[in-house]
Amino acid sequence: MSKFIVIGLGGSIGAILRYLVSGYVQQLSKSIGFPYGTLFVNIFGCFFVGMLFHLSETHGVFSSQSRSLIFIGILGSFTTFSTFGNETMNLFSESENLLASANIAAHIVLGLGAVWLGRISGFLIWR
Repeated sequence: MSKFIVIGLGGSIGAILRYLVSGYVQQLSKSIGFPYGTLFVNIFGCFFVGMLFHLSETHGVFSSQSRSLIFIGILGSFTTFSTFGNETMNLFSESENLLASANIAAHIVLGLGAVWLGRISGFLIWR
C-alpha cells in the first residue's frame, strides 16, 4: 500500500478522533471561556506519542508503514502539538538543549505572530 494512502487513512482517523474527543471534553467542561477540549487533545496526544515512541525505539514494535499510519497520520492529524513535543524531547535527549529551547521559543513566538499577522491580513483583505 502506498505510503500516501496509509498516511491519508491515518489522517482521516486522527481528524475524526480530534473532533470527537475535543468536542466531548469541551462539552464535559461546560466552559465557553477556555478551550479545554483542545488542551486535552494536545496533552493526550503528547503523552501517547511519547509512550509509542518509546515502544518503537526500545522494542522495535512498529514497521515503517505502521509508524507512518500512527505517528504521521493518526497522531499528526489528532494533534501536531504531539509532534512538536516529541521532536523537542528528542533534541533534549540528544543534549541539544539550545536547539530544543530555540524550537520551543520559535513555535510559540512565530506561531502566535503568524496568527496575529493572519488576522491583520484577513481584516485588510475583507474589511
